[in-house]
Amino acid sequence: QVQLVESGGGLVQAGGSMRLSCAASGRTFSNYDMGWFRQAPGKEREFVSHISRSGGVINYSDSVKGRFTISRDNAKNTVYLQMNSLKPEDTAVYYCAASRVDGPRFGVYSTFSYAYWGQGTQVTVSS
Repeated sequence: QVQLVESGGGLVQAGGSMRLSCAASGRTFSNYDMGWFRQAPGKEREFVSHISRSGGVINYSDSVKGRFTISRDNAKNTVYLQMNSLKPEDTAVYYCAASRVDGPRFGVYSTFSYAYWGQGTQVTVSS
């Protein structure tokens, strides 16, 4: 089992920045690809970003590309999401997720590729 705990959410004005953290425990963190997803009220959970085990492969959704940066520190068992130039449409609950041990077999964008999820952290961007 992998336990994930997100932190860093809150309220920010449009154009501002925020950094989310996700601390992992339970298994060897470097064995898992990590992802960030978000879910706005009344909408499905959507892919935000992915980072491979070593950090060498990174993916972003088109809606956040150029504004968000994912990173990981395997020594600290933590993955980060730096969010800049925030927009009101970025308002959502943000979840971090760890892939299945055999990797994101359904593709990095699919929730089915991730076996472990955090409880989520609310990000609210005011206009």
